[in-house]
Amino acid sequence: MTRILLVDDQQLLRRGLRLLLETKDGLEVVAEAADGHEALAVLPSTEVDVVLTDARMPGMDGVELVRQLTARHPGLPAVVLTTFDDEDIMTGAMAAGAAGFLLKDVSTTRFAEPIAEVAAGGLVIDPRVARLALGRGAERTDPLAVLTRTERLVAEQVARGATNGEIAAAMHLSEGTVKNHVSALLRKLEQRDRTGLALTLYRVLHG
Repeated sequence: MTRILLVDDQQLLRRGLRLLLETKDGLEVVAEAADGHEALAVLPSTEVDVVLTDARMPGMDGVELVRQLTARHPGLPAVVLTTFDDEDIMTGAMAAGAAGFLLKDVSTTRFAEPIAEVAAGGLVIDPRVARLALGRGAERTDPLAVLTRTERLVAEQVARGATNGEIAAAMHLSEGTVKNHVSALLRKLEQRDRTGLALTLYRVLHG
C-alpha cells in the first residue's frame, strides 16, 4: 500500500484528489495538510510514502516544502502539482529535489498511476512540464558525447523515469552495475541528484 500525504490549501480540491487517488488499488491518502507547515507537522506521527503537494499555497508553498523534505526527510519523495504558468515554481521545485511533476489538467485515468512509480523510487515528469521548464533556449550541442555506449543506454532509461531495478531488468545488468553507471552520469553531466539528471537527459534526448 502506498501511503500519501496530500497537501493543498483548497479543501474541496483535496477531497476530489483523495477520491481520485483512492479509486486505484494500492493507494491510500493517510493524511491531509493545507500548506507546508501543516505537512511537516503531520510527518513525525504519520507513516507516509509519498507527498503530493500543490505548487502554489499561502504559508509554505510547494517549493519550500520540497526543500524542507529534502533536508529533513531525504528518503521521502514529493510530487508537485502545477500549471503552465508556474515556470519559476517548477524550476525551483526541480532544484529542490522533487521526484515528480504533474499538470493539474492531466486526465483522471492517468493521474493516480504515477504516484506508485514515485514511491518505488522512480521519477514522474509530465513531458509538457519538461518542455516548458527546460526547452527554452537550450543549447543544441550533444553533452552525451562523453558517455560510453552503455552509459547512454542507461541515460535513456533514466530519462524515462525508470528505477535502477527496472533498468537492471531491461538491460540484463545487476542493480549495482546500474547504480555505478548512474553515478557516472551524475558526475559527467555535473548533476547533483537524480531528478536534475533525469530532467537534463529528457531535454537532451527529446528536446
